[in-house]
Amino acid sequence: VPAKRPSTPLVSIVVPMFNEQHGIGSLLELLQEVLSPLDTRYEIVCINDGSSDGTLETLRGWQARLPTLKVIDLSRRFGKEAALTAGLEYSCGDAVVPFDADLQDPAELIPEMIRLWRDGAEVVLARRADRRSDSFMKRNSARLFYRMHNSISELQIPDDVGDFRLMDRRVVEAYLGKPRGGTAC
Repeated sequence: VPAKRPSTPLVSIVVPMFNEQHGIGSLLELLQEVLSPLDTRYEIVCINDGSSDGTLETLRGWQARLPTLKVIDLSRRFGKEAALTAGLEYSCGDAVVPFDADLQDPAELIPEMIRLWRDGAEVVLARRADRRSDSFMKRNSARLFYRMHNSISELQIPDDVGDFRLMDRRVVEAYLGKPRGGTAC
């Protein structure tokens, strides 16, 4: 039985960032363009992962004029996975979508992911249909990762599925091992 979804859910977009100062405006404008027409509320949670450029200052500037933007500043560089986990912990959404700051993820899929979630899916995976733009090394290391992971794990990950997915709050809580949200919920 699918879980009952709120009539106007909160969707959290969680974006780890390292030295992304110059792309922040494009990212936030794109996310607003995609999310604003939807029948949802949304928050964008950006995690500064020890950037050495002006990422934090640029985020703070945007935060002053974009009330849906939350900013987490990590004390040093911890890596994408740790930054993503911090964002998941701080997010308040009924559904959560990890998103790459470099715009490699197609934001235009988010409305369809939300629709599938509203129809009862707890996790909606986005799978790359074409990896030709990736370097030879990246394509082969991704292929090797999926093959190795799937050979040793009961939980199988389909090939070419990265972090871009939608997760129901219950899935996020199970992953984190604790109930909802950070201090801002």
